Amino acid sequence: MSAVTSSGTLTVGMVSDLVGVSVRTLHHWDQIGLVPPTSRTSAGYRSYTAEDVSRIHRVLVYRELGFSLSAITELLDDPDLDEVQHLREQQRLLRTQIAELQRTAEAVDQVLARREAGVTLTAQEQAEIFGRGWRQDWADEAQERWGESEQWKQFEANAAAFTADERFAVQQTGEALHKEMAEAKRSGVLSSSPEAVALAERHRAMIGALYTCTPSMHALLGRMYVEDPRFRGTIDTTEPGLSVWLQDAIYAAARAHGIDPAAAVWA
Repeated sequence: MSAVTSSGTLTVGMVSDLVGVSVRTLHHWDQIGLVPPTSRTSAGYRSYTAEDVSRIHRVLVYRELGFSLSAITELLDDPDLDEVQHLREQQRLLRTQIAELQRTAEAVDQVLARREAGVTLTAQEQAEIFGRGWRQDWADEAQERWGESEQWKQFEANAAAFTADERFAVQQTGEALHKEMAEAKRSGVLSSSPEAVALAERHRAMIGALYTCTPSMHALLGRMYVEDPRFRGTIDTTEPGLSVWLQDAIYAAARAHGIDPAAAVWA
């Protein structure tokens, strides 16, 4: 059936055509409580109102943002969530990521030219990116551990294309973000809150300017920030306990993407 019902609502077939989602998917969303239709026809068929269709569109927006279905259900059913503000924050994050991808794309020619010329990132250039706490022995260890990985190759290529001003800007952005997270922690913002998750996503986007960082990879980095005393000590100089708060916020962000932090893999 794909017609308007006698009550003015829409059948599942018409909603499927309208929003571009299969009937089977709509049935599944009904079964898991994500988008249950408001009513049923006298024959027992699903019957959707305009408000139901609006909820479907909101689900589609969150899916495009990478949220799992369970996370979307919690977001849409949370009476205390300012959804408009939350979507605006997600929109800002997407625009940031788009801008970073565009900048990376524009740097490809420079990267190729420098790579072909045998130019690699110096210790000084690494320090300009990672801040005053960066040490050469850390750089050597990182090179030894991850030098053959795709992410290290991306890091070298992207970072080598930066100008001195761009390296300084990356370093300043990182310090500012850590200060913002420290203020959030001091203000009592829970690491599982939407605000903390948004900060964690900004942290992942910042890493993404250097190499591809998936939510699963980010979860492993969050674990390292706590388990490695060097990282923990550096992060906690901004605010005592910030490393644990950041790890937990990263874990919350990973769960929003359907990733179990305990089972995270480097992929």
